[in-house]
Amino acid sequence: MIFYLCGNNSFDEMDFRTGNGYDVHQLAEGLPLVLGGIRIPHTKGCVAHSDGDVLVHALCDALLGALALGDIGQHFPDTDDAFAGIDSRILLARVTEMVREAGWEIVNVDNTLLVQKPRIAPFVPQMRQALADVMDIPVTAVSVKATTTERLGFVGREEGVAAYATCLLRRE
Repeated sequence: MIFYLCGNNSFDEMDFRTGNGYDVHQLAEGLPLVLGGIRIPHTKGCVAHSDGDVLVHALCDALLGALALGDIGQHFPDTDDAFAGIDSRILLARVTEMVREAGWEIVNVDNTLLVQKPRIAPFVPQMRQALADVMDIPVTAVSVKATTTERLGFVGREEGVAAYATCLLRRE
């Protein structure tokens, strides 16, 4: 299978790359909740240097990881005031640009949110479209799912939210 994907058995010349990412943020009363580039009505929001969009942060890490370019904290450190309160979609746009400048294209992304409340399903179409628009890929190449943790752990106690992301890249 590797020979088929690589053509010449060299890992440096592979035509496909996968990446995965994970992020978590604490929730606090009175802050805005932004997930997947969409503001979600809720009494709690993410404590963060940026807008705290865990889904976008995990996605950025997946894309960066696929190309062995480090993580979101290396490129957009929370010690830099330039990123204070920044819309995470701006970070995703920059990461997408890095992917393309390196000669790769995004084939698809698959994202999972872990959040007890609020219900995410009504916002999934908007999230998918927002992410597709930023990455300039078809909405059919963007998956967003959400699950609770059945009231277990920090997510279940509504102390925080988490997200996983996976991506597939193809050499242009």
